[in-house]
Amino acid sequence: MYPELFKIGPFTVYSYGLMLGIAFIVASYFLGKEFERKKLDQNLATEITLLSIIFGIVGSKLLDLIENWDAFLKDPLIAFSPGGLTFYGGLILAIISIWIYLRRKKIPFLVVADAASPSLILAYGIGRIGCHLAGDGDYGVPTNLPWGTDYSHGTVPPSVMFRGFDFQKYFPDIAKHFPNGVPDNTPLHPAPIYEFIMAVIIFFILWKLRKKEWADGKLFMYYLVFAGLERFFIEFIRLNPRLMLGLSEAQLISVVMIIVGMIGLNYYSRHKDLKKFIPSGAILSQSSNKKNKN
Repeated sequence: MYPELFKIGPFTVYSYGLMLGIAFIVASYFLGKEFERKKLDQNLATEITLLSIIFGIVGSKLLDLIENWDAFLKDPLIAFSPGGLTFYGGLILAIISIWIYLRRKKIPFLVVADAASPSLILAYGIGRIGCHLAGDGDYGVPTNLPWGTDYSHGTVPPSVMFRGFDFQKYFPDIAKHFPNGVPDNTPLHPAPIYEFIMAVIIFFILWKLRKKEWADGKLFMYYLVFAGLERFFIEFIRLNPRLMLGLSEAQLISVVMIIVGMIGLNYYSRHKDLKKFIPSGAILSQSSNKKNKN
């Protein structure tokens, strides 16, 4: 694991931070491409990306602090630590902030949600590479597969994660091989790598589907279903606490995403006469404005 990649004087370049930056750059690029295809102003794509960065990080940190409230009360300074980011917190707060912004711009949220869906899932996957390199606790249970990974040098050693997880209850067949606890150097499922691979696959599916003449919002519904399914199933090999019905918090949120997506897809299948949003005025791309003037 490589939590710290290198140092330049007093500055340290962290692997997670670097991959997070790359994720936003890549997402911004593909979002810009979609805005160009949809004839929307490129400046809107930049502003939406900035909102995603700011509120995505703030929301991720807030949800992590809520999940670890006792630790936060003991040491409030962990609110300023670079680690401890929960994706769904960032996703929810970013969506709310972008919805408010688009409402003020009088642009339908679902138009931008469709455009952002492919880049959003790809950015998520790239961010997971950062989790893998940092060894921040997103790994899975022990495995004897050839690609089992040693996370002992990560920012959150496996022993810390296993200490707060009822390993015997949820993985009795595996736990019986570790009667004295799981050593830090035990090969574990590289769950972040699995998620990266699935995110890339979903990205290509959404990127191909984006050109279909669907009503606004349908592609976003597919994103909700695919992203929800991906996270729901990966949680079965991760060490997150189970909250209800043997499911983790992430799985419960994933279930909501899948249900909303399925309801949305059913709605679109029953209302095939829905019209697409046609941009005009200030929200048109510069190239489109020039053509209209000519």
